[in-house]
Amino acid sequence: MRDDLSWTYTLAGSMNTLNAVGYLFGALVTPRMLNRWGAVTVLIGGALMASLLMALTGFFSETPVLLLQRLLAGAVSAAVFVSGGLLAARLGAHLPSQSGLLLGLYYGGTGWGIVLSAGLVPAALAVANEQAFEHPWAWAWWGLALACFTMTLVMFAMRLPIKRWAAELKPIDTNGSLHSDQAIQMHWPQWVFGLAGYGLFGVGYIGYMTFVVALLRDQGASTAEISWFYALLGLAVLASSRIWAGLLNRYRGGQPLSILNALLSAATLIPVMTSAWPMMLVSGILFGSVFLSVVASTTAMVKHNLVPSQWAAGISVFTVVFAIGQIIGPTMVGWIADGPGGLQRGLLFSAAALLLGAVLARLQKPIHKR
Repeated sequence: MRDDLSWTYTLAGSMNTLNAVGYLFGALVTPRMLNRWGAVTVLIGGALMASLLMALTGFFSETPVLLLQRLLAGAVSAAVFVSGGLLAARLGAHLPSQSGLLLGLYYGGTGWGIVLSAGLVPAALAVANEQAFEHPWAWAWWGLALACFTMTLVMFAMRLPIKRWAAELKPIDTNGSLHSDQAIQMHWPQWVFGLAGYGLFGVGYIGYMTFVVALLRDQGASTAEISWFYALLGLAVLASSRIWAGLLNRYRGGQPLSILNALLSAATLIPVMTSAWPMMLVSGILFGSVFLSVVASTTAMVKHNLVPSQWAAGISVFTVVFAIGQIIGPTMVGWIADGPGGLQRGLLFSAAALLLGAVLARLQKPIHKR
């Protein structure tokens, strides 16, 4: 899309910045939606809207329209992430020994989407190029949207047993637990280092995910090599749920967030230091094995330190901070990449943000439950 539509790196980054602005809005309103409709309905409805918005991407090439699409897609994505995370946390409360694994499985499930897109996107582009369509990338978006609609239908078919299961877990919650004003009960100054570490994760990780494929192309990687890179990254995401389950179960403070941010910083530094293909694969595998476990680590922190009635609000507060970080990251990295030093210098900024996030998260102490 960047080549076809003549985007600068700054404009390409702005697409994900607008997505993050929408994500911030979604994180702010999701607690009210959860209170009104319940986590299962919000999860399935958000997935349906995300699939529709993905399909619409292929019908437009005008920058303002695509920016609007990214904004709306971010809002519904936040609803999916928060509602699904809440369901995973509730289930984990009833299976304490498996809590870290369950959170990792939920967030690590994104790896299936990454693996699928690694095969689906090149195939769609190849077919579109053979037919000489004006915007071949549109067919990739339509293929991804079809896959998302299919998975949403699977969730819809399972909605009744999921709702019955969620109702059985409801006694751990209390009436009014999902109101947004519950966030005040977190006494957020006690969480300042954890929130700062997570916000810097949002700043740092999104730069890598936005531009790593562009960097690989700049380095001369073939389409097949890029597909392998992305597929291996996705497989590493799937493995991450088991790799870090014990870490998430063991600590109540910011240690997991700190360790994972530091590893992400190392993975992001590798492309800055070398363009050797084996080391790029190491970077992708290390990054994939860590980045969504960072999200799981904050959900685990909320579950370890807050009473169940505050979980939805706690997850939403972390999601808001995460979204703010995502707003800053892509445009900043794109702006740096458009100057001297290119994408390597932009990723150096990302690595520095992640390392600072690791230092701050290490200062986060456990919070005594009231």
